Amino acid sequence: MKKLILVLVVLIFSCSNNESLNSQQPIIPSDNSVIGDGEIKLIWSDEFEVDGPPSPQNWFLETIPPNNGSWWNEEDQYYTNRRKNSIIEDGVLKIIALREDYENKKYTSARMTTQNLFDFTYGEVHVRAKLPQGQGTWPAIWMLGNDIDTLGWPQCGEIDIMEHGNKEPGFVSSAVHLANENGDHYYLSGEQKIENESSSFHVYKVKWSSTQIDFFVDDVKHHTFITNYDMPFWKPFFLLLNVAMGGQFTNNDIDSDFVSATMEVDYVRVYQ
Repeated sequence: MKKLILVLVVLIFSCSNNESLNSQQPIIPSDNSVIGDGEIKLIWSDEFEVDGPPSPQNWFLETIPPNNGSWWNEEDQYYTNRRKNSIIEDGVLKIIALREDYENKKYTSARMTTQNLFDFTYGEVHVRAKLPQGQGTWPAIWMLGNDIDTLGWPQCGEIDIMEHGNKEPGFVSSAVHLANENGDHYYLSGEQKIENESSSFHVYKVKWSSTQIDFFVDDVKHHTFITNYDMPFWKPFFLLLNVAMGGQFTNNDIDSDFVSATMEVDYVRVYQ
């Protein structure tokens, strides 16, 4: 009888231990979680319909520079939570970059994130936006892995839905950033040329599944990245919106006559 009890205890412990190990592995999505050509449903959105500050239930405004008083990539702006840098007016979110002396910087702007407020795994993100005008502006619509605070970057993974500013006006790009087997950063990107990027709204979109990530502007695809479970793209990611000034992406070139520029966002919608 004692031997039987001992065998049962060992079996129970073994099953429990296996369940714990399995919980650390990627969850293979069901057919409904793989975004293809089927029906998708809205799971989160901000339509920016209420004038005033961005919703604190949806967005956190980052203001503490992580790199010795600066942000990364040799950027020249200071991010604030002031209404002069981020405000909702007439149904659109405005992220406003300004030339002004502020906290030892020559420019101010805003960087908004849904970290600790909303994240998701697999789906589509649609963002309808007008981009800021002027050499040196670096608008971005992007995503970071939710475990960035524990794993760090680039191990957490990064999905850039849209960036603008590294070439002539109208060239928008998308990229995926991650670490290689040695832990070193690498990325793959694609781009396309669009018209009226600052005077008209365009829809910037990513379709993210367990097998690939596709990037679009107005439903015209310009980049595909094939994923696997050795990469960090099977875990939750959160959203970011910002307008940087200068930095490596713009070749550290800011128009000497720059005064201000605005990225207008009509909506941010997430589907699964």
